[in-house]
Amino acid sequence: MRHYEIVFLVHPDQSEQVPAMIERYKGIIEGQSGKIHRLEDWGRRQLAYPINNLHKAHYVMMNVEANQAAMDELSNLFRFNDAVIRNMVLQTKDAVAVPSPLFKSKDKDSRDRRDERHAAKEAPAAAEEKPVAQEQAAE
Repeated sequence: MRHYEIVFLVHPDQSEQVPAMIERYKGIIEGQSGKIHRLEDWGRRQLAYPINNLHKAHYVMMNVEANQAAMDELSNLFRFNDAVIRNMVLQTKDAVAVPSPLFKSKDKDSRDRRDERHAAKEAPAAAEEKPVAQEQAAE
């Protein structure tokens, strides 16, 4: 079996269907004795250029090991699914299981934003606590 990297873009209005689509594609690959080495849902991202007057799309990337029959079936599903606006299938030499740099940066950005929000919530709470402590000391 050969190794492939698959990236497909889903229409932003169909983002809620992405988990079901992923399960369907996983079922096809695993049903024909293939393996999924990496699956990353990059979420809704800005496109580099408009596609069908769309400026955003939902990105999904998979690294799989599959036979040609499974890849042909996936290609047909991509072609006839109106929600998939673009897809790319690349043959790779080896299985890639480490998270992609794009996925890592997305996780890091979300962690940074979460930490900033948490710090922002704590700062006003700490500011409110200090005057109360000072008033008690003054009495």
